Amino acid sequence: MKLISWNVNGYRAVMKKGFMDAFNSLNADIFCLQEIKMKENQMTDEMNIEGYHRYSYSANKAGYSGTLVYTKVEPIGVSYGIGIDEHDTEGRVITCEYEDFFLVNVYTPNSKQKLERLDYRMVWEDEFHNYLNILRDRKPVIVCGDLNVAHNEIDLKNPQSNRRSAGFTDEERNKMSLLLNDGYIDTFRYFYPDKTDEYSYWSYFAKARERNAGWRIDYFLVSDDLKDNLVDAKIHQSIMGSDHCPVELEINF
Repeated sequence: MKLISWNVNGYRAVMKKGFMDAFNSLNADIFCLQEIKMKENQMTDEMNIEGYHRYSYSANKAGYSGTLVYTKVEPIGVSYGIGIDEHDTEGRVITCEYEDFFLVNVYTPNSKQKLERLDYRMVWEDEFHNYLNILRDRKPVIVCGDLNVAHNEIDLKNPQSNRRSAGFTDEERNKMSLLLNDGYIDTFRYFYPDKTDEYSYWSYFAKARERNAGWRIDYFLVSDDLKDNLVDAKIHQSIMGSDHCPVELEINF
């Protein structure tokens, strides 16, 4: 089974930049998008992709956040949000239940340039972690999406100059460590623990992508009980259209 996750930074925008070519070439069984920035009633006919069931979750605020799942296999059930009103107005989490696992597509809140949302982010992290554990008590869990954190220095080009930048604060990195230490696997680092210059996000400024001055903030995590099912993980840096690129998990059931 092949799964893809991609922060498209505006679904309508990326549709004009070759999205369907990338979608068809990747040919995933499940395709998760983040930051779609649109409502369900704004979906166009080309977004109804033959052979896939589609589930979207929009933010209350127009043109902001939002997540979407395309899946070839119809889920047993689909839920939206994590069941906490404070967190469920921004369209950040879609959970699909399948026979063998839960799939959680997430767009983690950004702490913002001046870290004005860091305190909220810390609350989110704890409650999202708890939500995952509740699911894991029932069956294995796959988590994918833009987690808005580069976990270790190897995961961004310029760690020293970004010590207090959103996405690389000690607070955010520690929350990621707590999650991984609680029985979740960063699948890319599971296969490639020392691989450098592998990023999934680049700023639009200063030709960051041309210089590969990026961050790895898009992930597939799995609960430990899926370790033996893992086949491979990839980052598709050559696929354009967004300031992020797609990331991939191959897993057998």
